[in-house]
Amino acid sequence: MARYLGGKLFNIIISLLVLATATFFLMKAVPGDPFTQEKAIPPEIKANIMAHYGLDKPLGTQYLVYMKNLFQLDLGESMKSQNRSVTTIIKESFATSAKVGAIAIIVSVIVGIYLGMMAALRHKKLIDNAAMFIAVIGISIPNFVIGALLQYFLGVKFPIFTVQGLEGPLDYVLPTIALSTLPIAFIARLTRSTMLEVLTSDYIRTAKAKGLSPHAILWQHGLRNGILPVVTYLGPMTANIITGSVVVERIFGLPGLGGHFVESISNRDYTLIMGITIFYAVILMAARFITDIVYIFVDPRIKVSGGVVKK
Repeated sequence: MARYLGGKLFNIIISLLVLATATFFLMKAVPGDPFTQEKAIPPEIKANIMAHYGLDKPLGTQYLVYMKNLFQLDLGESMKSQNRSVTTIIKESFATSAKVGAIAIIVSVIVGIYLGMMAALRHKKLIDNAAMFIAVIGISIPNFVIGALLQYFLGVKFPIFTVQGLEGPLDYVLPTIALSTLPIAFIARLTRSTMLEVLTSDYIRTAKAKGLSPHAILWQHGLRNGILPVVTYLGPMTANIITGSVVVERIFGLPGLGGHFVESISNRDYTLIMGITIFYAVILMAARFITDIVYIFVDPRIKVSGGVVKK
């Protein structure tokens, strides 16, 4: 197990180094600089600004300084938010993003598994057809379109919810729906297909022959094996929700990290772009790492030997 986890951590570190390097050079490949869009600045003042952020140094030197600071967990100073470090901006805004994302993940898992189970238990009946129709719609429509539709119908046409900002618990409803629609749809379809296979397996027939109640068969035997594929989807689902939150937060005017990321791209704030990109990458890779560990303990068929997962 230790060898397996060590290999996973090593791959994460290498991936982060490659990502940091690629992000750095891609930012430098963009024509202009963070101050090109500003109104005319006297050459002397612009030279001082460029020197302050180290942009006047050779590209190789900038890269070495950047990587050195990164190893010291120093993401640098924002080029557009005066006297504010990238770390400070992330700390101040990530709490909102984390709260919305966590709610969306919990809702996605609960609702998705429930819909999938109901569809499997009512196979080829109205509930099954309705659940799968909703799932197809959820997978087909991007979250930013869902967000815009929710804003119009539930915020403007029928003003039930606030469409901008976070002033109370109800203001989390629309962003959560927009972020969780796709994961709910995918989990519902995944759970349904797995449960249909599980419910026709030999051990389920054996449980029925022993006289176990349908409730016991479903919860003690069927559900545990039926949701195993959902566990493997937790990593990609977290990635989907985090990346989707960038646009959804902008749509609903949430004071989260996504809004800062979009603004940093518009403003060519190099340090903020690279800092948030790396931070997102760490979250995604950590989610994937945790998912791999959980799956090993949840599925008794999984064994780790010599640093290799065997089934």
